[in-house]
Amino acid sequence: MTGPPGFGQARGRRQKVLATGMDPDYWYPVEYDRGLHPGKALATSFWGHPIVVWRGRDGLLRALEDRCAHRQLRLSAGVVNGCHLTCEYHGWTYGGDGRVVHYAHDLFGRAEPEVKVRDYPVASRHGIIWVFPGDPARATERDVPGIPELTGPRPWPRMDISYVWHAHHSMIMDNTNDFTHAYLHRRYRPFWDARLTHHGMTEDGEGVEISYDAFIGGGRFVRHLVDRSRADTTSIDLAYRYPYQCSDTGGFIKHWLFLLPMDRRTTRVFFIFYFNAGGIRIPGINRTAPYRLTGPLMRAVSALTARPTLSQDGAAVEEEQRGYERHFATTTVELNPAVRLCQDLTVRKWEEHLARDAHARRDPGSPPGRQPGTGAPQGP
Repeated sequence: MTGPPGFGQARGRRQKVLATGMDPDYWYPVEYDRGLHPGKALATSFWGHPIVVWRGRDGLLRALEDRCAHRQLRLSAGVVNGCHLTCEYHGWTYGGDGRVVHYAHDLFGRAEPEVKVRDYPVASRHGIIWVFPGDPARATERDVPGIPELTGPRPWPRMDISYVWHAHHSMIMDNTNDFTHAYLHRRYRPFWDARLTHHGMTEDGEGVEISYDAFIGGGRFVRHLVDRSRADTTSIDLAYRYPYQCSDTGGFIKHWLFLLPMDRRTTRVFFIFYFNAGGIRIPGINRTAPYRLTGPLMRAVSALTARPTLSQDGAAVEEEQRGYERHFATTTVELNPAVRLCQDLTVRKWEEHLARDAHARRDPGSPPGRQPGTGAPQGP
C-alpha cells in the first residue's frame, strides 16, 4: 500500500477515524456573511465535492454544484447576473434551483435542453453562511445550534476566528477536546494543569461530554482581563455534539467550533468565542469594562492571544497529518479516554451515513441527489 487506506480497508481505530468523512446530513459553515457581498460568488467544497455559493443582487443566498452541465467548467469562475449565475465559457445562466434559465448562443434549431445541476439548501445564522450538502429533504430536520447569548439587544462580546488547516477533521476535534497538550501553548498559557474529571456519552448517544479541572486563561494579557472574583476559571466543560463542538468555563467564557471537511486532508475551522460582559474588566484597573469597550478588548484578545495560540494548534495538527501520511501503518498509543470516545463517535456516525446511503441506492424511491459524502473519502 502506497498511502493511507480508505475507510473500507482501514484497520484499527486510528486508520478508521482518519479515513472518515462527516455525515452530510448536517449544516456546515462555508463563509462569514460579511465575506460574500451581493453580486459575488464563492467556491468551496464538502468532502471533495465542489460547491458554489453566491449572493444575488437581491441579497439572497443560493448554492449549486460547482460545475456547468455543458463543458463542466466551474460556475464559481463565472459571473453573477442579477440573481442568477452565468458560466464564463458559453454564457449558460443558472437559477438557484440549478436549472438553465438562459442560453447566450444559437441552439441550432433544437429545443432548449432539460439541464439541471444539483442545488443545495443554504442559510445564514450567527453571521455565518451554512450549506446542507446531504439529503435536502432532511434539511428541515436539522438545525444549526442556537447560541442565545449572541442574540438580543446586548449580545455577549464575541471573537470570530477562522483558518484553513491541512489536516483531517478528526485531528482538529481531537486537539480541541484534549487538554493534555498544554506544553504546546507554554508561551500563551490558555490552560494548564488540566485533569480529566468526566467523560461519557450523552444520553441520546449523539455526543460526548468532557470535563477538566484546569486553570483557564492564564496568558499575560487575558489574566488581567477576566474578573476571577465573578468568573470561575478553574474548570471547563466541553461537548462534542456531532458534528459540532462547544465549551463552557464557569458560565462566563464559552465557544463553538464548526468544521467544514473540504477533503480528506483539508478542513476549514470556524471558532466563535464569546464572553459574559459582566466578567470582563479593564486590564490594570479593578473595574468592570463598560459594554462599549468590550468589542475593542475582544479584538485585542484575538490579536495578542487567541490567534497566536490557535496558530500553534494549526501547525501541530498539520504536522500530525504529515506524520500520519508517512507512518500510517505504525501503531500509536492514545492515552486520553475522552479522545477515544470522540473518535469512536466520528467513526460510528460515518458508518451510519454509509449504511443509509447504501439503502437509498438500493431503494428506487429514495430522494435523489445524495452525491456529497458518499462512497470512499475523496481528496488528494
